[in-house]
Amino acid sequence: MEMKTVLLIDDDNVFLLTIGVRLKSMGYTVYAAKDAVNAISAVRKNNPDVIILDMSLPAGDGFLVADRLRNPISTAATPIIFVTASEKPGLRERAMNLGAVAFLNKPFDATTLADAIESALSPGDSWRAKANAV
Repeated sequence: MEMKTVLLIDDDNVFLLTIGVRLKSMGYTVYAAKDAVNAISAVRKNNPDVIILDMSLPAGDGFLVADRLRNPISTAATPIIFVTASEKPGLRERAMNLGAVAFLNKPFDATTLADAIESALSPGDSWRAKANAV
């Protein structure tokens, strides 16, 4: 079985470490980026199978990153799971409009994240067909 890659994009070192260790223990290859600028280059360099993207980042927010990833055809179909500790209204809707496959409020448990990743990697998801049709 091919090892799937996950890119964690978050400026919280504790989050990156704890979620990274958990994902590695589940058999994923994990890469990390701590700000919007490095996130874009990390996606292009590592070509992840799924992206876990925090809303609040230095050098731009998660929405900016998602928007930039939707334009080049090479990253348009990469599933994005948005995560946030913010409770601002409208964030979930905005994330879903940018093509998010899931939206998780921090803190969340590892099972919830694992389920979101597995769902994002499942073949035949409607979001993937829609992205490929663009």
